[in-house]
Amino acid sequence: MPDYKFKTIDTAGKIRSDTMVASNPMELEKRLSNMGFDLLSFKEQSKAAKSAFHSKKISRRELINFTFHVEQLVKSGVPLIDSLKDIRDSIEYSPFTDVLQTVIEDIEGGKTLSLALAEHPIIFDKVYVTLVRVGEETGLLAEVLKDLAETIRWQDELVSQTKKIMIYPTIVSVIVLMVVSFLMMYLMPQLLPFIKNLGSEIPLHTKILMDVSNVFVNYWYLIFSTPFVIYFGLKLAVKNNSKLKYFFDGLKLRMWIFGPLLTKIKLARFANYFAMMYSSGITVLDALKISEDMVDNLVLEDSINKARNSIAEGVIISKSFEAVGVFPSMIVRMLKVGEDTGAMDDALLNVSYFYNREVKESIEKIEPTILPVLTIVLGGIMMWIMMAVLGPVYDAVAGVK
Repeated sequence: MPDYKFKTIDTAGKIRSDTMVASNPMELEKRLSNMGFDLLSFKEQSKAAKSAFHSKKISRRELINFTFHVEQLVKSGVPLIDSLKDIRDSIEYSPFTDVLQTVIEDIEGGKTLSLALAEHPIIFDKVYVTLVRVGEETGLLAEVLKDLAETIRWQDELVSQTKKIMIYPTIVSVIVLMVVSFLMMYLMPQLLPFIKNLGSEIPLHTKILMDVSNVFVNYWYLIFSTPFVIYFGLKLAVKNNSKLKYFFDGLKLRMWIFGPLLTKIKLARFANYFAMMYSSGITVLDALKISEDMVDNLVLEDSINKARNSIAEGVIISKSFEAVGVFPSMIVRMLKVGEDTGAMDDALLNVSYFYNREVKESIEKIEPTILPVLTIVLGGIMMWIMMAVLGPVYDAVAGVK
């Protein structure tokens, strides 16, 4: 679909330039006219510019509003195409308006909503697209979109709360890092001649500090650039190596403090949507197949796949998940309860509720957990520096006496 770069003029005589997706120039002029602009000139974008269009991002709040509005319109019985057009025309023009236009055109061309959204992976990730597909296959699109909007809003609140909690530790860490860098790169080189001329034997911890200071002075560019190189290098390597991604996905689930939190979030999502698919009549094997794309973690995906293969061979669901050895006993126990009572969906929804509540409580406990550890670590660093600098001075003064 063409992407046009255009110039317009509004009623106040102000000229503006922007880009917009439209099926043809007439459609472009019509859409701009509806927005109160007169088209002055236009030019179709190059292929490079079109590819850049697919990499545009939107805020989480825009995604929440979009999901909520589609859910409300679909729930009210408005056809999907009309719902998307209403949303496109009601929001202020932005890059997301062009995304909606391409989605509408794709659906009018015969694609399903999930396939149309999958064309924009930067905005609609694999989990989002998978869940929309679940809604389409179960006939519960409005319910899925409602739950999606609540989930994204909940994630947004968690992110905001986590950022708020991490502000103080981050500020303290940055300040201490700056102070340590100043001591190592500026103050210590000036104190070294004085310490050496004291005449007393230099303690081991002072020698270590002197060596560290020399490393800072001579290789400061490596010290400050290495973390960024490692981060982006690992990110690229993980993207291109499935075995390495599997290793780091497992590491994420075992990481101190954040690992259990991430595990609970993903398992809550899995339990919630597995219950939804099960209650909608989707077979267990098909529901598990869809769930593999939902958890967005290779370790959990592999575990679900193994459980699915075991179930296909005739093993009961709870035993299959227990044999994998990754899923907590609560999920296994609830699966068994669901099998015994015939209310698998209710049992899994209980798991989802419990984990969601635990995630919220765990977030609230992060700050009280991090601050003491941070205080001990930073206090230890400062104590080591002070002892290494003042120790030889004290020994020399004591020797004079």
